[in-house]
Amino acid sequence: MNPFQFRSLRRTSMARFLAAVLILAPLCGCQSTYYAAWETLGKHKRDLLRDYVLSASKGQEAAKVEFQDALTRLKEITSFDGGKLEEAYRLVEKDHKRCSERAASIRSRIRDIEDVSAALFKEWEQEITTYSSDTLRASSQSKLRETRQRYETLHTALQRSSDSMTPVLARLNDQSLFLKHNLNAQAIGALKGEVVSIDSDIQKLIAEMNVSISRADEFIKGLPQ
Repeated sequence: MNPFQFRSLRRTSMARFLAAVLILAPLCGCQSTYYAAWETLGKHKRDLLRDYVLSASKGQEAAKVEFQDALTRLKEITSFDGGKLEEAYRLVEKDHKRCSERAASIRSRIRDIEDVSAALFKEWEQEITTYSSDTLRASSQSKLRETRQRYETLHTALQRSSDSMTPVLARLNDQSLFLKHNLNAQAIGALKGEVVSIDSDIQKLIAEMNVSISRADEFIKGLPQ
């Protein structure tokens, strides 16, 4: 094996090792190992935090569309005049499943944000103690306080948005089950009053998501480069 082949094999082996660490470490609860592996690839905690916040924001943008589509579908079904009620039920069931999966993805990303922000702030605090310059230490402490405050504002918005998904998902599940158990014209009529209520919940959810997305944009812009 020539030197070039050896170096290539070594890089491939290292890449496979890091890929395995990135997959297995979160499952084993080895957060420090997980972040260390990312740093080996040149991605630090602040970079991961930025990526996670951006991912949560994009997820919420997609969720707004999906929840609004689910509402539109329900409104169309309550105006249903004949046709295949079984098909109507399947569509509502599909909407509920899609919204539930989107909500689970957003909540998972929020947990990622919480984990990496805690690790970032802990590391930042520890590194501040190593400054020899009082001026630079004070400046870094000030930046840490500012970033923490903006993070808390973001986290509150994310949590409110997440919490607002719960009643909407519950109502979508109710609509789906009711149609499944009562595939008749009377069932469609009974849902009309429910749609008014779920409309209100979805509009509230979308408003909360808009606030959260705005906070995410502000937070990302203020993160240290």
